[in-house]
Amino acid sequence: MSDFAQRDLPTFFKEQLSRAKVNFERALDCKHTDFDDLYPYMNEQPQFFWYKRYVAWSELLTVVRLAEELGVEWTEDFSEQQVEFIKGKVLQGKVLDYWNPEEEQEETISQLEEEK
Repeated sequence: MSDFAQRDLPTFFKEQLSRAKVNFERALDCKHTDFDDLYPYMNEQPQFFWYKRYVAWSELLTVVRLAEELGVEWTEDFSEQQVEFIKGKVLQGKVLDYWNPEEEQEETISQLEEEK
């Protein structure tokens, strides 16, 4: 591999990991993702949101797998719990429920209560 590729590969994968993580988190929160643009007619279907989450999860796992194969450190932008979920690979209900660290969940709950 050239020096340029070696030097820029970690940066490239960190950017890809960040994008995949944000995309997954947006899918968890039922917010707009690029996937919505691919299938705009599906937004009305309830199962679309589950499918969208699985697609985003698969994207995240794929980028992580490639980073590991290339020796790029990927865990530093994730909590310990998130790393364990990713290593487990299966998108279970607990991943959906506990992806965000507790302090983030408490902040969100507080914000929602203040809006009432």
